[in-house]
Amino acid sequence: MADPHATTFAQARPMLMGLAYRMLGSRADAEDAVQDTFLKWQSADKQAIENPPAWLTATCTRRCIDLLRAAHRSRVDYVGAWLPEPVHTSSDTMSEETPELASSLTTAFLLMLERLTPKERAAYLLHEIFDMDYADVATALGIQEPTCRKLVSRARTNIEQAKVRYTTPLERQEELLAAFQAAIASGSTGQLAALLADDIELRADGGGKVPAALDALRGKASVLDFIGTRLRDWWGEYEWTLADLNGSRGVVLSKRGETVATLSVAFDEAGQATAIYVVRNPDKLAALGGDAIA
Repeated sequence: MADPHATTFAQARPMLMGLAYRMLGSRADAEDAVQDTFLKWQSADKQAIENPPAWLTATCTRRCIDLLRAAHRSRVDYVGAWLPEPVHTSSDTMSEETPELASSLTTAFLLMLERLTPKERAAYLLHEIFDMDYADVATALGIQEPTCRKLVSRARTNIEQAKVRYTTPLERQEELLAAFQAAIASGSTGQLAALLADDIELRADGGGKVPAALDALRGKASVLDFIGTRLRDWWGEYEWTLADLNGSRGVVLSKRGETVATLSVAFDEAGQATAIYVVRNPDKLAALGGDAIA
């Protein structure tokens, strides 16, 4: 006979993983947070828990806040640009009925969350993305409801100013990726140039473990020159595979069957690319084969 408590956790696990990943930007850290939640659930007095899903959400959220504070300290010494770990996105998240879930997984959105305090990030995600009411969010965070409302309000202001809460049509995303691949293959960047915003930036995350640009490249001329010359030399022999990464269409690049990089793009409301993100850190790519995040 199935253990009802194990079933309860299994049913909550996809949501907990989605929350933890958005909080932490790392699959490995998210899995640690969810595992810690599971261990606490196993030892908890189930009879004293009136609402198991709420208890699990609160426990996972508080563990994520602790991990996030520790992560911020460690990222001070990170070599080069830090980018979230790329993750495969579930088809449910990518559906037209769930644009909020997809947009809240993009690299641009996760980087924007880095501006928020841990509690602001948690309050915003729980209320705006996972549809919890203010009273429940306040309980999860162990704070008063007025304080919770202020946290969400401050976070919402920062997010709306960043203008990353919308989804670019897949056709436009694939057009940009195809033009990018063509530029690598030919060295001609004219087709790609028409799809880039003037203030485009390119960030690469090698983590100090593999060669990657340490500083962000900014401006169309600099980015196009880098793609048409240096990236063409480095990426000319890579195999390109379209994939659903972080709520949008991206590319997994491989060489002799080994994943060597991922590529994703952020767009503005006019469909122009505003940012290109390249993850090359092998530690972050190692977890790419895990289950899709919802």
